[in-house]
Formats: sequence, C-alpha cells, structure tokens
Amino acid sequence: MATVTGFVEKIKYRNEDNGYSVLEVSSDGQEYVLVGTFHYIGEGEMIEASGTMTEHPVYGEQLSVESYEIRSPEDAAAMERYLGSGAIKGVGAALAARIVRRFKADTFRIIEEEPERLAEVKGISERMAMEIAGQVEEKKDMRQAMIFLQEYGVSMNLAAKIYREYGPRMYGIIRENPYRLADDIPGVGFRMADEIARRVGIMADSDHRIRAGILYTLLKASGQGHTYLPEDELMRQASELLLVPIENMEKHLMDMQMDRRIIVKDVPQRAAYASAYYYMELNTARMLHDLNIRGNTPAEEIRARLEKIAEQTGLLLDPLQARAVEEAENSGILIITGGPGTGKTTTINAIIRYFELEKMEILLAAPTGRAAKRMTEATGYEAKTIHRLLEMNGSPGEDGSVSMKFERNEENPLDADVIIIDEMSMVDIQLMQSLLKAVNVGTRLILVGDVNQLPSVGPGNVLRDMIASGRYNVVRLTHIFRQAAESDIVVNAHRINEGQPVDLAKRSRDFLFIRRDSPDAIISAMITLMTKKLPGYVHADPFDIQILTPMRKGALGVERLNAVFQAYLNPPAADKAEKETGGVIFREGDKVMQIRNNYQIEWEIRGRSGVPTDTGMGVFNGDMGVIREINLFAETVTVEFDEGRMVEYEFGQLEELELAYAVTIHKSQGSEYPAVIIPVHSGPRMLMTRNLIYTAVTRARACVCLVGLPQAFTAMEENQMEQRRYCGLRERILEIPE
Repeated sequence: MATVTGFVEKIKYRNEDNGYSVLEVSSDGQEYVLVGTFHYIGEGEMIEASGTMTEHPVYGEQLSVESYEIRSPEDAAAMERYLGSGAIKGVGAALAARIVRRFKADTFRIIEEEPERLAEVKGISERMAMEIAGQVEEKKDMRQAMIFLQEYGVSMNLAAKIYREYGPRMYGIIRENPYRLADDIPGVGFRMADEIARRVGIMADSDHRIRAGILYTLLKASGQGHTYLPEDELMRQASELLLVPIENMEKHLMDMQMDRRIIVKDVPQRAAYASAYYYMELNTARMLHDLNIRGNTPAEEIRARLEKIAEQTGLLLDPLQARAVEEAENSGILIITGGPGTGKTTTINAIIRYFELEKMEILLAAPTGRAAKRMTEATGYEAKTIHRLLEMNGSPGEDGSVSMKFERNEENPLDADVIIIDEMSMVDIQLMQSLLKAVNVGTRLILVGDVNQLPSVGPGNVLRDMIASGRYNVVRLTHIFRQAAESDIVVNAHRINEGQPVDLAKRSRDFLFIRRDSPDAIISAMITLMTKKLPGYVHADPFDIQILTPMRKGALGVERLNAVFQAYLNPPAADKAEKETGGVIFREGDKVMQIRNNYQIEWEIRGRSGVPTDTGMGVFNGDMGVIREINLFAETVTVEFDEGRMVEYEFGQLEELELAYAVTIHKSQGSEYPAVIIPVHSGPRMLMTRNLIYTAVTRARACVCLVGLPQAFTAMEENQMEQRRYCGLRERILEIPE
C-alpha cells in the first residue's frame, strides 16, 4: 500500500456522473498521477491518498486510489497555494499571498471563525470577505453532501444539483420525502426519486409515493404534449409505474382533487389535469373571449384603403388576402393559416400598412429567435421573440434563487393597438396564457401559422383548438402564387399535405431525391452533400445547412449523425479546447442547440471591444448557437446564439446543450435554412408521418435533399396518423357563453 500527500495541480479527466478522475498531484517536488473515484475535489486542494502503484502501458506509473482524505492546508505555503489556485472565485495568486502574509498560519481559522477580518487585507471589502468564507464553507459542506448522496446511488453531477437546490435542507428532504426531487430538480425523474426512497426505506404503498407517482404520470404526459389524461388512462399508467393496484390509488386521486392538486372534468371525457394546466386552459379561454370583439367598419371603406396601399406600395392582394385585411379591421382576434407560397407574409405586410394608415401602434413577435428574425426581414419591422416582447426578467429570492416572471402582464400590459404573432403552431398553452395576460381588451390580436405543421413542443395544441372551436374568425389562404408555384419545394409540400404522390424521379432545381439503400450509404451521400455539393449550390456555409431526421436513436438518429458530422465539420485540433460530458464531446466551434427552457441563465451582446451593449435572461428550447470558448480552468463554455447573444454555461449545465449538426424535425419548427438534408429510411410508424415530412420539407428556403428509400418516403406521405394530444382548450372555449 502506497500513500501520496500533496496538492491537486490539475484534474486531467473527470466523469461528472460517477466521479472517476485522473489527478496530477504535486508532493515534495515530485509529480504523481492518481486515478480513482473522488466524491468532490478541486484543483489546489490538498489530498492524502492511499492505494496501489501500477504501471500503465501508455501513461506510466500511477496510484490506483483505494481511500483518500481531503486535508485542510496546514502551513502558510500550503494555504497560499490553495487560496491562489482558482478554487475560490475572485481570489488570485497575488491576493492569496496578501491574505496569508497578514494572517500567516492562522489564515483558515480566521476564514472560518472571523471572516470579517479578511477586510483588513488591501483589496478585500466586507462583502468579498463574507463571499470568500462562504465559498470555503460551501466546499466542505458540498463534499459531505456528495458522500451522503452517493450512499443512495446519486451520480456526482446530480448530487451537485441537489445540493445547490436545497443546501443543508437536503438531508431532511431525502430522508422524509425524496419525491420532492422529481418536482424541483431537472434531471431527477420519478424513477430516480423512487429508487432513493427505496434505499431510504420508504414503503411502496406510502401516501407520498402514490401521490408523487400520479403527479409524475401527468407531468410525463405534459412532456408528450398533453395537458390532461383520461382518468382511466392516468390510473392505468400510474398503476404500471408504481406496481400498485388501481383500487389502492383511487382514494389518493380523490384526496388530490380535494387538495386541488388535480382537477377532473367530465368534458369531453373524464379528464384528469394537473391543476396548473387546467387553469392555464381556463384562463386562456376567458382571456380569448374578452378579446374577441367584433368591429363594424364598412367593407367599402376598407377596400378604399387597400387601393390606396396598392398605389403606394404595389402590394396586390388576391380575394382571400383582402378578406384577411377586412377581418383584421373588424376582429378582436383573427387567425390566418396557410401553407408555403400562399402569401402569408404578403398578407401580414398588407395588414401592417393598413393599420399604419390609421396611425396605430403595431407589435410583431414569433416564438423563436430565428422566426422573429425572418419576420423582421420579411416585413421591415422589428419582430421580437414572444419572451422578449413580454420582457422576461428574473428577481432574486432571499435564498439566492432566481424566480422568473414577465414584466408585461395584466398589471403592465403591452402598449399596442395591433399585435401580430407568426408561427403560431409552435406556441404552447403556457406561453399563450402569458401572452394574453399582457394584451389589453380592445387590442387586435392576429395569429398567423400553418395548422398542418407539427404542434408545439410544449403541452397544448393552441392553434388547432382555437380553429376547431369555431369561435374566431379564420382566413385560410389556399392560392399558391405564380412565383411560389415555380418552386418544387412549395408544390411538393402541398402535394404531401394533400396526400398526392410526389414525383421523386423528376429533375428539379430545389427538390432532390438521392436513392441509397443502407444507413451507411445514406450517411456517405449526406457527407458529400454537406461538405462539397450544397454549400456552393445554395451559397451558404456548411454550418447553415441543416440535417433533419425523425428520430433521436438508431443508425440515422440525431445522436449518431451528430457524432459523424462533428468529425467532418469540426474535427479535433490542438488549438480547440474540448469537454466530454455524458458521452458527448463538446468542442470549440461546435454547432449546438439548447434543449430545454432556461429562464434564469443570463446572456449579453458584446460590442467590438467586448464590452456588453445589451443584457437579458433566458435561453429557450430549440435555440441554436456555436461554442466560442471552452475555459477548462473556469469550467465554463461560452456559446453565441442568434443576434450575438453570448451565454456562459458552467460544466454542470452542459446537459442543457446538445450537438446540432443534425436535429429532430420537431426541433426545427419555426426555423428556416438555406438547404435541408433529410435521411429517409425505415422507422417507427408513429414517427414516420405525413405532417412530419411536410414540416421538414417546408424548413428549406432554397433546396431540399432527401436521401434514402423512395418507398420509405411514400410510406410517410401516406401515413396520416398523428399522435393524439389530450388537450381541452377547445372545450374550455366552448364552455364560455358567446
């Protein structure tokens, strides 16, 4: 048994999930390599480790650690080394030297027992003194928490999140009701909380467990787009999850209704809601009812204004587009829907010009940054994301947490006469409710979207439910304009939507089908398209060309395609830092996507000198960017998103990102690319559907390249199956008397 005592000079490798690490340790002028599982350790800390010396065939002699202890620095030199290592944010080598010169061997006692005295050192304020002491104490507490949580099978990465969320309260929560973790912490599902509960000794039929399982079943359903589940379906799924008979759960369902945690409605069937989603639908229906006011401007007057607009701008409208403008004038709420090439953008422009003549205040918005940018380019008016329109902001709580809210709401509504929202098919029930809260009664709300596209990623089916209710004026644009009709993208998109066969053998400038029989042959053809053929053809960088695939897993799924195209488009290089996490390598220069809404993360737009010119909060599911810097010392990754928004992620937050050379078709909603490449092969029937391939094709501006089997494409075109969404907005709308 060998023992090494020294300083952690460098963490050469660390698996954030299980803690397995390779450490470079300095001891008495010698360098040692230590390998093993470490609960929580940072560079600069002092370690005493015991184990067996082994000879690695590549890396040479190393200590395979069997036991270790983190020790507090005991002499002045050790203290200075630790404080100046970067382990304590805000303390560099020079400041560490001044602290230790002032307090000598008493330094750590001062930090722990009399931290206010650190302000005696030049360059340290009272506030900074308390922050330094807090960090030192937190590292000790964090290490103890890691050891405690590992006893219950919690990974290192997740343990850090749990500690950050609860702090010292964590111990009581774990022992009494670990199911709270599933509610409070992203990445902790019911199954993980259930395993912790089992190890703690909580009984399988405990009240906490059954109620948490029922709520988890509803939460899981919301992740699949549902706002409720039929009661019998909820009980069946919860029973399978909990391995508890349905009759043993019925009492709890009743109790949860009495506590208003669950709402059960009889229309259209026995529908069980998590209460938050029921009230979202109810409030949305009520606000829509209040906004839906009819006007009475004569048609002749409207047409006269349209003629004036035509003279001034050259905008010529077909009868359906002209009707849309008439309805916009006389409707509190108007829905405009239509496929590609049917003139939605021209109609929006005509509506803007029409209300400009009346000196009205007009606001434009869309669900994503890319969609808002397209709207701005098409109209010449600034369009914002809905989140920015509503002025999302964060307010710090007493516990240091940040709660997010929209500054624009019923108490501080948007100052506008007309609000136009594009890409409405992407808007889920939660965002719709937040938007409506900020719209004054009397403001015209114009909703534009393609109802045949995939529904929102989030829960609800807002656009379809509003149209299905029959309560709002709807204009369906169906005429394909001559210029658009020259595009095979537009023509074939409509053929797909109508179930008509597409001629895949036709020689086309913008709609290509390349036959390949096997997944590997498909990938080979896609590499050629991405790296050689398409960039020059559509005058775009390979990074702007997007691969869209139906699936995450499998030979042609997102995960495999991203690994392949990362190797071709952004290979390893000596000047590119990289970070591995969860089996994925992130590298400077990588194209990445945010995969969940993060309302708390901060962004900034920097000027030429690097000074921030604008700041804000929030990065959202589907936002795409490029990794500009990976700082291995600070353990941060900086990503540049649309509009030059720079966001700094800690390594522990990287699960919010994934590579984006290939994305699922669902994630591409609201985006437009110069060209898209779509692998078409076998897959689950529930995924390989008509509206999925329709959505993918309509994402391309200049060229669509499908690669694969013609029969697979035909099967998708003929498959009208859509995953049923359990949503009740239509019923909530119809419950309110006209």
